[in-house]
Amino acid sequence: TLGLICVVRLGTHIPVPGLDPSSIEIFYDQLTHRGGNGVMNMLNLFTGGALRSGSILALGIMPYINASIFMQLFAAVEPHMARLQQEGDVGRQKISQYTRYATIGIAAIQSVMILYALAYFPSNIMQGFTEDPSHPLIIMIGGKVMFIICGTIIMTAGALLLMWVGEQMTQYGIGNGTSLLITVNILSGMPTAGRELWTMLHPSTGVEPPLNSSQVILMIGLLLIVVAGIVALTQGMRKIPVHYAKRVVGRRVFQSQSSFLPLKANFAGVMPIIFTSAILMFPQQLFYWLHAWFGISLFQNIATTFTPGTTVFYCCYTFLIFAFSFFWVSLMFKPVQVADEIKRNGGYIPGVPPGEPTAKFLDFTMTRLTFAGAIALTAIAVIPQILMSVKQVPWNIAQYFGGSSMLIMVAVLLDTMRQVETFLLQRHYDGFLRKGRAKSNASRATQTLDQQEIRNLRPLWIPLGILIFAGVLAWLYNRSH
Repeated sequence: TLGLICVVRLGTHIPVPGLDPSSIEIFYDQLTHRGGNGVMNMLNLFTGGALRSGSILALGIMPYINASIFMQLFAAVEPHMARLQQEGDVGRQKISQYTRYATIGIAAIQSVMILYALAYFPSNIMQGFTEDPSHPLIIMIGGKVMFIICGTIIMTAGALLLMWVGEQMTQYGIGNGTSLLITVNILSGMPTAGRELWTMLHPSTGVEPPLNSSQVILMIGLLLIVVAGIVALTQGMRKIPVHYAKRVVGRRVFQSQSSFLPLKANFAGVMPIIFTSAILMFPQQLFYWLHAWFGISLFQNIATTFTPGTTVFYCCYTFLIFAFSFFWVSLMFKPVQVADEIKRNGGYIPGVPPGEPTAKFLDFTMTRLTFAGAIALTAIAVIPQILMSVKQVPWNIAQYFGGSSMLIMVAVLLDTMRQVETFLLQRHYDGFLRKGRAKSNASRATQTLDQQEIRNLRPLWIPLGILIFAGVLAWLYNRSH
């Protein structure tokens, strides 16, 4: 897992052929000083700085994430996909294959749009960017058309490489590979955030520092409170008791047993914040482009209205997060289906009749949980916006005090820790066999399993070595220039 993470981080330093990344880096430095936090900063956050470096991995893992979300939403409204979800491993394999095909299409479309905008309209995709004639952005000899063609192929291949790496990490490593890649990309910005925080505390001579030490201590306390709140929100659930009566299947008799149905307080996870951010970015960017093309001041005024920091933005931001929390739960949680499954297995909720009353009880309980979880999620999402507006904290620092980045990091790290504990328990399960041949046979079987796993990883060694070598060369080249 660590080896593949190193490959991904090194890949962020390999630029797209024909693109001069120095101009993009200068633009991002200016964007940081201006306090911008729009589309470009959000994309750069989830790609781990690959967009800033003009890397072949500039699309990141987001095309695969978008394809997965699309398949989940499509399965909620399309009967054929819903049946595939209920067919077990065979159905999941087909859905995974459809997701890979959708990833190729999404990555190709995004590559063409980004490269075309960089080649012909760089000021539209990077607001305030001015190209220096002495340092052109596109330096490919074949021209802009050849740059778009080659760049589309390479960036699409980079997105598929990240998808493949995430699947290998999930299969052979520890944790969910896709989520770990996003988390590592977000964590990669922490050194930059620390440097900016130090600059705010110790600015140049003669300039009053924006923050003093007491305010920094308060911010650290706020960070600890936010992390604790996110942990409580992520782990919080309502356990609905379910009793299963005694039943006979063939010649086997299953005794009555008790279990519980976990209903999470934050069932939607980070999806409401992602949906809200994407929707609010769209009108701002659209009306800015319309103003650039037609020169009508009304379009610029509308784009300014949706800028972060305005009253309209905060009202829309909180309302959409709250609304999308209920929307996602209504799509993904099916009370009638859960109630039928409990009844089919001979179970019942104490005090609630099986069938339709159980479905109504689950729907009522989930609605109340979602209401409380949506309020907590909205509060956590608004904290970075308040820090940026009130205390003028840069985006690179404020993103670690809440929002989608902190929710993703905390949830993924908790899940990874849980999987590590499970892995350790599995490896030491035969520890109570202190004597006899049983322990030696178990140890020999474990050793054989480890050797087989190592042999299965041999096809990864060659591309792993090539990618590490290429990443080191690209990093040395960037440092020397």
